[in-house]
Amino acid sequence: MPAISSVYTIADIAQQLGEDIDWLWDLCAGMEPEDGCLWVYGPDQDQTIAFTPFGLENLKDLIIHYKANPDTLHRSA
Repeated sequence: MPAISSVYTIADIAQQLGEDIDWLWDLCAGMEPEDGCLWVYGPDQDQTIAFTPFGLENLKDLIIHYKANPDTLHRSA
């Protein structure tokens, strides 16, 4: 498997795809590093989720699925 050379933050993906960032957080709640979903930590305990190119494709698949089946998504409070 090739090394990960880039990741996209969830905020960047929300902007690129024109999707609500809070909705994307709900979508990726069950994703794991094996799915291309990673936590990125910054200064002052800042943290966010980021996606490898493989993870971005997985997220796009989830977007398609949950737009077609919105009642199946468990939203966080």
